[in-house]
Amino acid sequence: MSIPLLQKWAVGSYVVRQHLAGRKRYPLVLMLEPLFRCNLACAGCGKIDYPDEILNQRISVEDALRAVDECGAPVVSIAGGEPLLHKELPQIVQGIIARKKFVYLCTNALLMEKRMKDYEPNPYFVWSVHLDGDKQDHDKSVCQEGTYDRAVAAIKAAKAKGFRCNINCTLFNNADPERMARFFDSVMEMGVDGITVSPGYAYERAPDQQHFLNRTATRQLFRDIFKRGNGGKKWSFSQSGLFLDFLAGNQTYKCTPWGNPTRTVFGWQRPCYLIGEGYAKTFKELMETTDWDSYGVGHYEKCADCMVHSGFEATAVVDSISHPLKLLKLHNGVKTDGPMAPDIDLSKQRPAEYVFSRHVQQKLTEIQEEKARTKEAPVPMEAAE
Repeated sequence: MSIPLLQKWAVGSYVVRQHLAGRKRYPLVLMLEPLFRCNLACAGCGKIDYPDEILNQRISVEDALRAVDECGAPVVSIAGGEPLLHKELPQIVQGIIARKKFVYLCTNALLMEKRMKDYEPNPYFVWSVHLDGDKQDHDKSVCQEGTYDRAVAAIKAAKAKGFRCNINCTLFNNADPERMARFFDSVMEMGVDGITVSPGYAYERAPDQQHFLNRTATRQLFRDIFKRGNGGKKWSFSQSGLFLDFLAGNQTYKCTPWGNPTRTVFGWQRPCYLIGEGYAKTFKELMETTDWDSYGVGHYEKCADCMVHSGFEATAVVDSISHPLKLLKLHNGVKTDGPMAPDIDLSKQRPAEYVFSRHVQQKLTEIQEEKARTKEAPVPMEAAE
């Protein structure tokens, strides 16, 4: 595994403190989305189909750091949209690092070389570059030719400057196990520090609805990939070994959506990074007023096929610390044959609700009201002069 010892110690001790305090629900990773705007339009993305008035919104430095403090998670993943489009992102990153939180800056890398001068190598900072496979697969996934080459060039430039650099890789049902194994070999040869891998989530608004994986297909795909890499041990993953074991169908996990709470321009997103069905004004309100038991695999139709890291990684981390012997069993890699663990029963899940447009309209109304207040506000005398 490629998770540094410093981070393992910080996260592990944090989890132990939560357990000793008797907390049932607590965050591990803050998913901070300072904007939705992006310079790509990937077919599998459900994050960028907003009106321009919303795409033009930004979370301020003050609000971003307040979210970090409110949440208290030891890790902050900055996503989007494309975060590097945010002009104040360097200040946000500096503020998070000053708080001794680990920052994973997720980027498609199109602006990475240009913006790299605004950041410095630090044990608490990682570039997390979006790569969905080899050149052909990645460029097709993001719907723009040349993005793979630019991402690879940015990774090499970052490593030359002494930065830690991971890739985050999302797989769909057209992924070929043999090609993915060769791709993982190639990124290791680039000197990448770690791989974050996950099946794609079936965003209800994504333009491409044909290539999302169901749970059975996900389990088989990851078994077929890991089989080509000595149970996955051939590659360095920046994830819990038990999460990888879960992807291969060897663990039955329920998601812990509070483990990766999300702060966006709308507020604190209910219930998780992947589903926006209401927003809270504060982290405390999110934790105390969200009906957590109504979401997750087996509870809600939208969650039925989800095996995404943002939903299940926290489950695996807590299981790792609670049952360390499970990790020892992974010494020889993830099991890639034999019966799979039983899956969660879906027969009692509630039907999906489609409420996205309501939240968008509410936000648009807030933006218009704020513009009206600004226009009506009296001009100070010194400004008028």
